Amino acid sequence: MSSFEEAETEETVTCLHMTFYHPCQEEKMMFRCLNFCKREQVRADETAKFGRDSNVCRYNLMDTRVSRIQFSLQFYRKLHSSEYCFEIKNLSKRTKLTVNQTELGYLNKIDLPWRCIICFGDYQILAEVQQGESVDYFETHLHLAEAPILQERPLPSLQPVPETGISSSIFLCQDKSPTEMDENEP
Repeated sequence: MSSFEEAETEETVTCLHMTFYHPCQEEKMMFRCLNFCKREQVRADETAKFGRDSNVCRYNLMDTRVSRIQFSLQFYRKLHSSEYCFEIKNLSKRTKLTVNQTELGYLNKIDLPWRCIICFGDYQILAEVQQGESVDYFETHLHLAEAPILQERPLPSLQPVPETGISSSIFLCQDKSPTEMDENEP
């Protein structure tokens, strides 16, 4: 037998890719303690914490507006399933955390969707889960975004628009009230 045949079966590892963005990163360097572009192993029984306190958090954000512990990610396997997932929990008493527009208050938690955007304050994080089979650990792979992950979009008009496509708010802004006209008048 060759050494290839005797080698242990290689298992794939679940990897959480996280892309970070903050508008002031250039001048304030709040991500300077994060290890970008290198995969990092995290034991499956550890909770990955993100925040300002380097004694408690594995991933440090160097910003006084970030809570000591902002949020945590817990790796787990769904009951009666071979699927591995992450649970995200907001650990900040002051700042709400948003996951794909679902707002989490202090100690609220939800399953992390396989692809989502996590927001708090001016921070935007794109999280993408790459499935694997390993039960002992998972990996994180951090990236730095140069442009906002979420683009500002104007809010849609709250006024209903009739089928004609002309908003009734146009008429409300005019000085005189609408007047009737004969179809035959020019």
